[in-house]
Amino acid sequence: MSDLQTKLDYRIESTNRFKDLNYLLFRYGVVIAFAFLIILSSILYPGFIRTDNILNMFSQLSIIGIMSIGMTFVLITGGLDMSVGGIYAASAVLVASIADGTPLIIAALITIVFGFTAGLLNGVIITKLSVPPFVATLGTGSIFTGFALVYSNAQPFFVKKESFGWLGSGAIGSIPVSVILLFVAYIITGVLLAFTTYGRSLYAIGGNQEASRLSGLRVNWLTSSAYGLCGLCASVSGLVIASRLGQGQANIGDLIVLDVIAAVVIGGTSLSGGQGAIWRTVIGGSILIMISNVFDSLSLSPYWQSIFKGIIIIGAVMFDYYARSKINK
Repeated sequence: MSDLQTKLDYRIESTNRFKDLNYLLFRYGVVIAFAFLIILSSILYPGFIRTDNILNMFSQLSIIGIMSIGMTFVLITGGLDMSVGGIYAASAVLVASIADGTPLIIAALITIVFGFTAGLLNGVIITKLSVPPFVATLGTGSIFTGFALVYSNAQPFFVKKESFGWLGSGAIGSIPVSVILLFVAYIITGVLLAFTTYGRSLYAIGGNQEASRLSGLRVNWLTSSAYGLCGLCASVSGLVIASRLGQGQANIGDLIVLDVIAAVVIGGTSLSGGQGAIWRTVIGGSILIMISNVFDSLSLSPYWQSIFKGIIIIGAVMFDYYARSKINK
């Protein structure tokens, strides 16, 4: 009897250890992959860890990084926003068209309000009209892009005001303003998501929407607010790119949605909802930019970058489902 009990205890202990190992792998696998990529990139590209190269990478990340913050909020609720490219392009066109004749702070506020309203519209269509998020945001994304094309007559708006370039190309000391903006956004939204009732409510909605509704959460309002925040982030990125280029173009958002979703998913935020964090999005976006940086340094074709990026996205999603199934067993 004692031998049987000993074997049973051993099996239970082994099972628990296996679950603990899977849990740690699921939670922190992306950190291990990130560290490995830093070492590999340093070997392949000797100038990789130079300060100017690191600042250059973060400057490139600022556009996708800010947009991926909003996408993180939406994915945690179990949704998806395919319209960020359209909002991003329309925001760039809008701010560039009014910047010369309007105080810059007013032009920026108008653009941000546009982005937030566009995001809220997505939320209302999804929650009130019960349209699936993918279909709803794919449709509104096409509308926003069309709006930008019609409004600009498919021609770029050039901005003559020199101070307009401060947000996208200026620097405080040696640090680009866009990088400072990115990290301020990471910190604020990271705290909002991890340490507030609002953030915990979004996780609850993504985990079980019906249970959240029965427990008294205002599911429709909270879900719509996540889409509103996503639209706001896309409009801020539109501001940054218009400032950096000194112009607003309607065709700049065609492919960016793939990079935004990739940054969030690679970091480990689940497409199923209820799981994710801003620190994961930071790592996911950094991995994406590191890959592009190393590929550029090796003069490899951007077509290979696209192929490699697709493989990483599929691998990240497969890993997510595998780890989740092991933990739940």
